[in-house]
Amino acid sequence: MRRLRAPGARTGWDAVRPWLVRTGIAAVTVAAYFLLPLDHLGPQRPVLSWTLFTLLLTVVAVLLLRQIRHVLVDRPDSRPGVVISLLIVLSVHVFAATYYALAKQPGEFSGLRTRIDALYFTVVTLATVGYGDITPRGQSARVVTVLQITYSFVFLTAAATALTTRMRDMVVRRTQRGRPR
Repeated sequence: MRRLRAPGARTGWDAVRPWLVRTGIAAVTVAAYFLLPLDHLGPQRPVLSWTLFTLLLTVVAVLLLRQIRHVLVDRPDSRPGVVISLLIVLSVHVFAATYYALAKQPGEFSGLRTRIDALYFTVVTLATVGYGDITPRGQSARVVTVLQITYSFVFLTAAATALTTRMRDMVVRRTQRGRPR
C-alpha cells in the first residue's frame, strides 16, 4: 500500500540531498584551492593576480550583500544559512590563495611558504588571533592583510548578523506556531 505524503513534506532523500550539495560545494572549493596552479600567479603575473583577486572578492561581496538583502526583506525562498556559509569559505580561500601567490615574491612574508601556511594565516587573521609566526613584511602583503581585516569587519560581520537574525526569526515563528491561541 502506498502512503500519501502531505504537500511540502520531505522524504529522507529530500532532507539529505541539500546537505550533500553543500558538502560537495565546500569540498570542491577546498580541492580547487589545493589543485589550482597558483604558482603561476604572483610576481610572474602581477596584473592577472591582482585582477583575479579583485574580481573574485567583488563577486563574493556582491553575493554576500544579496543574501543579506534576502534576510532583510524576509524572502522566504532564500537559504542564507547555506549560501552565506559557503561564501565565507570561499572568501577565506580567496585570501589564502592571494597570500600564497604574494609569498612567492621575496620579502612579502616571513614564515609563509605553503598553501597550508597561507590558509592558516588567513584563518588566524580572520579570528584576530595574530600569533606572529607569519608576518606580512612587504607593502603588498600588508595591503592585502588590511583588506582582509576590513572585508571581514564589513562583509562577514554583516553576513553573520543577517544569518543570526534569520535564525532568531525562525525560532520565534516556530515558538509562536506552537502556542495555543
